[in-house]
Amino acid sequence: MARNRWFRYPAGFSAGALDAAFSAIELDKRKRVVDPFAGAATAGTAIVSRGVAFRGLEAHPLIAELAQLKFVRPGDPANLVRLGRQIARSADAEDMEEEAELVRRSFSRDVLATLIGLRDAIKAEDSDWALYLKWALLGVLREVASVRAGWPYQMPTQSRRPIAKDPRQRFLLRVQRMADDLGSAASSVAADGRVGCGDARISRSWSDLLAGETIDACVSSPPYLNNFDYADATRLELYFWRVVASWQEMTREVRDGLIVGATQQTSKGGAVTARTWLSRFPDFSATLDQIREDLRYQRRQRPRGKEYDNLVVMYFADVGKVLVNLFAQLDPGAPAAFVIGDSAPYGVYIDTPELIRRLSHSVGFD
Repeated sequence: MARNRWFRYPAGFSAGALDAAFSAIELDKRKRVVDPFAGAATAGTAIVSRGVAFRGLEAHPLIAELAQLKFVRPGDPANLVRLGRQIARSADAEDMEEEAELVRRSFSRDVLATLIGLRDAIKAEDSDWALYLKWALLGVLREVASVRAGWPYQMPTQSRRPIAKDPRQRFLLRVQRMADDLGSAASSVAADGRVGCGDARISRSWSDLLAGETIDACVSSPPYLNNFDYADATRLELYFWRVVASWQEMTREVRDGLIVGATQQTSKGGAVTARTWLSRFPDFSATLDQIREDLRYQRRQRPRGKEYDNLVVMYFADVGKVLVNLFAQLDPGAPAAFVIGDSAPYGVYIDTPELIRRLSHSVGFD
């Protein structure tokens, strides 16, 4: 759907993958579909556009907010455009020195002044459209950055020519795009979609989201093993909007709630806990232990080897916890389709799709 262009997030389905997943679960026969890794609701918007109800869980608080926004329409989108123009005219920056270093280094002084002025004006706005304006502005950041700020990571030490020079103009362009999308015929139909901010590894997140509703299918794309740190990937937006003010705060408020998919998230203690949890599935654990030993051997051959051996255990324990909760919530006989890829850290092949299939059988799926 057009709403997926509101903010670029480095995780989502391709059209082909979505169609394959929908075919696998026979979407046209479903009443309510869940996605435990909702992300920016790429799957969710496609599901509701086909007349099926959608429920999603997303652990990243900023992205969960964006996802939920796609299922809300406060009123006439023309009011969004009018408010955006008003904000753009009145926005004036004050003090820039209190901004995080990453933010100050990512923009020229004039551009940063404008961005801060827009941000502060939006934060002061008491309107149902304020969140839309927030995301229009967050979508501008990487376009006007004078350093390398592509996905997934920001590199403030490497300069580049900005994609766009005028933040106000880009902001208003994004506001107009949002209004156009909200004003389309497809958006005028009430969509039964909802995304909750919650950790799919925890059963309470599911009960809060579903509140007793039945679910008759799942379509999802879990974070890929050894992909990247989704908290760090959104550090520019988190710091700029002042959701967090430090790496420690980002870890506590965002990263700790995310599934472990990158070596930056691993720890020896976490790996021990993960192995203990997986021990309830002895056949699966035996297979994973062999992979873990192969990875440990490869790490020891390198002076600063990455902890892929700990990562693989923590990753599959996290996926397993999600599968346990998913199994408990799905109606009997309900299908689940995951879009997932394999990997080969240090040349050790990990057939992630097959391992998730085997783990899901251990949990109780056919």
